Amino acid sequence: MSFADTLATWLQDSEIGEGDPVKVVAKVLHQLGKTTDLFLVEGVEKRLWELIKVNRRKAREGAGVKKGFFSQAKKVDGGSKPSKDVVEEIVNPGLSSLDQKLKVDAEEAEKKVVSGLAAQESEGNGKETQLEEVEEDEGKGLVPNSGNGYSYESGHTWVQTLQDVTYTIPVPAGTKARDLVVDIRKTRLKVVLKSPSGLEPLVDDDLHKEIAVEDSFWNINDGKELELYLQKVDTMCWWDKVCSKQEGINTKKVEPENSKLSDLDAETRQTVEKMMFDQKQKAMGMPTSEEQQKEDMMKKFMDAHPEMDFSKAKFM
Repeated sequence: MSFADTLATWLQDSEIGEGDPVKVVAKVLHQLGKTTDLFLVEGVEKRLWELIKVNRRKAREGAGVKKGFFSQAKKVDGGSKPSKDVVEEIVNPGLSSLDQKLKVDAEEAEKKVVSGLAAQESEGNGKETQLEEVEEDEGKGLVPNSGNGYSYESGHTWVQTLQDVTYTIPVPAGTKARDLVVDIRKTRLKVVLKSPSGLEPLVDDDLHKEIAVEDSFWNINDGKELELYLQKVDTMCWWDKVCSKQEGINTKKVEPENSKLSDLDAETRQTVEKMMFDQKQKAMGMPTSEEQQKEDMMKKFMDAHPEMDFSKAKFM
């Protein structure tokens, strides 16, 4: 028998609520939960039971309900028409006679709703945290130029590969090599321009990372810019700046040209490809190569030990 048929049968039975309208409502709600998906809609069941609890409290406090829904208004002086001014009040019978099983069902249903809402809130917080972590993984800093370096407003420009950095500084037109004093050291760079007014420092700062001095050099291009070639000591990382006082770039947005990978030795190329793969995986929220390796090892271990229970195991 469908719920509609069951409800229709109940409504024909005047004794179904045993004189208690609240008990009728409770039984209808109980049947709804068993035979329909009404309570799958978020908040419906919770709201219904809140209304019942409110009216139960009113009943305990002695409040009445206005008559008119369950019976007719009083007739005045034996007349045939009910008075619009007189409304009889009937006492809400309350829930004292409500079946104990229905009470338990109601309490359990309410607990499930509360637990569900708490779980959704926790999941929402988890998503927000995950989003913050993704944003953090994307890194901070200036957006690199096409050479994976940066062009500052001062005119200073630099580009890089994993092996070296090329740093370009504008100088007055017609500048010769003899007009410059360039001091390249392992962790510091100093460039001074000789001018009629005296010595003008162009750069005097610590380098971001160490360089190989013996493999680094400089030259003048077209008499209008100084170009410094700095050989990196660590050829496995990207620089975010040349000098310590400069604003850094976001190295997570560095995009090495694939065509240049063929110029690298096998070990360096493998390292670069791994870095590119891991960067792409993080951007998509997927596991990195190391995380995948750990997952594969754990899966093999679990397959080799079917007698062990891993249902409650937490994997980092």
